[in-house]
Amino acid sequence: MNRLIKKVAVLGSGVMGSRIACHFANIGLEVLLLDIVPKDAPADDPKARNKIVNDALAFALKSNPSPIYSKKFASRIRTGNFDDDLHLIKDCDWVIEVVIERLDIKKQVFANVEQHRKPGSLITSNTSGIPIHLMAEGRSEDFRKHFCGTHFFNPPRYLKLLEIIPTTDTAEEVISFLMHYGEKYLGKTTVQAKDTPAFIGNRIGVFSMMSLLQYVEQTGMTVEEVDKLTGPVVGRPKSATFRTADVVGIDTLALVANSLVENVPGDEAKASLKVPDFVNKMIENKWLGSKTEQGFFKKVKGEGGKSEIHALDLKTLEYKPSQKVKFAALEATKPVDDLRQRLKMLIAAKDKAGDFYRATLFPLFAYSSNRIPEISDELYKIDDAIKAGYGWELGPFDTWDALGVEATLKAMEAAGNKPAQWVYDMLAAAHTSFYKIENGKRLYYDIPSKSYKVIPGTEEFILLDNIRESQTVWKNSGTTITDIGDGILNLEFHTKMNSIGGEVLEGINKAIDLAEKDYKGLVISNEGANFSAGANVGMIFMMAVEQEYDELDFAIRQFQNTMMRVRYSSIPVVVAPHAMALGGGCEMCLHADKVVAHAESYIGLVEFGVGLIPGGGGTKEFAVRLSDSLIEGDVALNAYRDRFLTIGQAKVSTSAEEAFELGYLRRGLDKVVISQNRLLAEAKAECLELANAGYTQPAHRKDIKVLGKTALGLAYLGANSMLTGNYISEHDVKISQKLGYVLAGGDLSQPTEVNEQYLLDLERQAFLSLTTERKTLERIQSILTGGKVLRN
Repeated sequence: MNRLIKKVAVLGSGVMGSRIACHFANIGLEVLLLDIVPKDAPADDPKARNKIVNDALAFALKSNPSPIYSKKFASRIRTGNFDDDLHLIKDCDWVIEVVIERLDIKKQVFANVEQHRKPGSLITSNTSGIPIHLMAEGRSEDFRKHFCGTHFFNPPRYLKLLEIIPTTDTAEEVISFLMHYGEKYLGKTTVQAKDTPAFIGNRIGVFSMMSLLQYVEQTGMTVEEVDKLTGPVVGRPKSATFRTADVVGIDTLALVANSLVENVPGDEAKASLKVPDFVNKMIENKWLGSKTEQGFFKKVKGEGGKSEIHALDLKTLEYKPSQKVKFAALEATKPVDDLRQRLKMLIAAKDKAGDFYRATLFPLFAYSSNRIPEISDELYKIDDAIKAGYGWELGPFDTWDALGVEATLKAMEAAGNKPAQWVYDMLAAAHTSFYKIENGKRLYYDIPSKSYKVIPGTEEFILLDNIRESQTVWKNSGTTITDIGDGILNLEFHTKMNSIGGEVLEGINKAIDLAEKDYKGLVISNEGANFSAGANVGMIFMMAVEQEYDELDFAIRQFQNTMMRVRYSSIPVVVAPHAMALGGGCEMCLHADKVVAHAESYIGLVEFGVGLIPGGGGTKEFAVRLSDSLIEGDVALNAYRDRFLTIGQAKVSTSAEEAFELGYLRRGLDKVVISQNRLLAEAKAECLELANAGYTQPAHRKDIKVLGKTALGLAYLGANSMLTGNYISEHDVKISQKLGYVLAGGDLSQPTEVNEQYLLDLERQAFLSLTTERKTLERIQSILTGGKVLRN
């Protein structure tokens, strides 16, 4: 059937319910959010009767990070209560239950839902522990056909995992629809799970956490040591193990683990799921993590009132100042950027770190293999769930592949960690890896057929990791140009933080050269953690310190000229950012024919923070966009002030939607994609459409209206007022004046039309002059050495 979702009801407005409602509002749907009526609320007082739901939504909207792309999207959410408003679900296409984790309450909610829902509408439960099939008992056939579990991970906007848990009665059409809808429209990694305790993500994740904690208890490792070993060095979040536990809540972790122990009597590793004694003692002491302001870590006031982080000694249960730790294995792998190569080195290390990795990874590999077919018939689902739910770059089978399946198996056996028989059968059939790449697609090992199959649902994706080896047409030390088909090239960066230096500028120019000669268009995108952190500030700092101003002037010109090539090439250039697109990364977006941005794109011109103004065409482009936005009768100075403050306050969008509001993206032209897996395919399609529509090389602009002295006076007055109020420093005033000068087009006596090169020259001169300032160099040094913005 052709199912459309226009309106969603969310029943329960707690932490999860209110945030799930926000995420559906993010994608443009009408949302009905309901909760219980407070006790003793008068029957004739709607405000009092909706107090619980309204307070919960208000709290969610104020939380940081925000669950909603733009505060104005909150208007898409209508609130109400179960007693007065449940009948409104008759207009909803999908009803999601998110009430308290008690089966009796959930069953009562569903009995009430069945009285009002329209036939054929979807009904799902967001539960992390209650068996899905039990909730549907006693319901009608139509209800049961359209019912299943949809387990969002918290926070729903940011964590990508969505587990779909059908019952034996759930219609195949419903399962297929939710799998597709979750991925394409909600931006999730949707994983179909079996109705087993904790489903997939938490079953494997909790085992990993608890077995690790038991190893720590046995060996006496410190909190700081473990977090050093389980963070970004192995492709996991900065919060690593113990900081993550504090955020999640130590009582919550124990609750899930204890529930698993009770509900998986046949689990061969049941003993490894048990909560260590030190965790139970922490719960007794109410040291539950962030919500009680102490857990494995605690913030205290040190000498002079300065905040310090103390870590828990797991032996004495006393807090001590957090210590920096070092491991020989980690030091040896510092120069190695490739995660898979780094893991090989770490697992082979002969120090304490190597012992830790072997002792924690080998049991994880064995446990994961033994959960097939109990929790999943396919191994890729386990990897997908762990990567999307826990933020790991590589799941258990991904990691095992990276280390070498057969060699690692021997080491596992020697350590007493025997995997499932199917692993031995796979190797006996001469299949040596869990995954492989063929024809640009990633295949997984299918256990029943002993063959490889394409991961379902990925057919529409273009993933550079899958095609880079066979489709690369040119590369240098910092970039790779790949043929992505149909006459479109892709340029990706792979410098540190994808910063933009000489090698990236060379790559951009080369990509445009190749595209103009033999192709239809160019996409600039990558699959790094961030699109780009901006220009190579270290290079700028070194040139400025050495007073190599001619070289620096040349470098700035080269950057500006490259951005102008992006704008004025004879083929369409589409930029597809994700995560951070700062400074030069933002300037690249500003000069593209079209931007296709992932919804979670944090775009901004942040140069003010290092004592500079945007120098790669960013300030010029804001002047151009200011000019284009002015219409007869506008108060031009208001528009000028808004553009000035966006750069002067180094505003960064908290979503792609907010990037429109800040003027980094253009309404009606640039586009937002919710699913990151589809980002490159969508960007390619947009580039191809521009090319096939008869793309015409743009003419250089000579009609940019600048406001001159009138606007410049506003910038000077505003900066001096901020200085008088002690909001900014004297150096901030100097930067503000130079920024204002460029945006105003200089000190022209009246509004005048100028060309882009005129503005680029002003921009470059201002940027160059600021690099001669000692305080600017101090700011750059602070960022380079400590990552901190200095306000001097």
